[in-house]
Amino acid sequence: MIDQKKIEEAVKLLLEAIGEDSSREGLKETPARIARMYEEIFGGMEEDPELPLSKTFTAEQNEMIVEKNIVFYSTCEHHMMPFFGKAHVAYIPNGRVVGLSKLARSIEIFAQRLQLQERMTAQIADAIMEYLSPCGVIVMVEAEHLCMTMRGVKKPGSQTMTVVSRGIFQEDSRLRDEFFQMVNM
Repeated sequence: MIDQKKIEEAVKLLLEAIGEDSSREGLKETPARIARMYEEIFGGMEEDPELPLSKTFTAEQNEMIVEKNIVFYSTCEHHMMPFFGKAHVAYIPNGRVVGLSKLARSIEIFAQRLQLQERMTAQIADAIMEYLSPCGVIVMVEAEHLCMTMRGVKKPGSQTMTVVSRGIFQEDSRLRDEFFQMVNM
């Protein structure tokens, strides 16, 4: 559970630590605004990806299903700065499919936590394997990290790409290649 009062106290201390007057007009309500924002952007901390992924439908077909360019926003646990980008997911059903919005919702749940991109990519793949039981899944995430663009090495536009495959996608390079071709269309 997000403790808004603690966040407000922490933000006030942070403002004072950088030399600001937390009681000045423009900052008076900032701690409360940030507490509300944190409740929103870290809403995935209390959500279970099983809920969206458990709403499945019987399917006769067992061909690859791809959903690409799913935009997400997350927060890096190292610097507590945003990273954002697109996730691409493919799975091969094993008698059950999930509504496409549910794939996007599961990505959002994992993105709305303090994260590492590498971990988030694996969590998405593992949740799909666990709750859909497909023949296989592959997840690719491409993101820009503000900790690399605003500070440190200051390389705007640089992209970090992570890929995780499970099941048949680990075994069959032809399927992986087909996925990458579809993502790049």
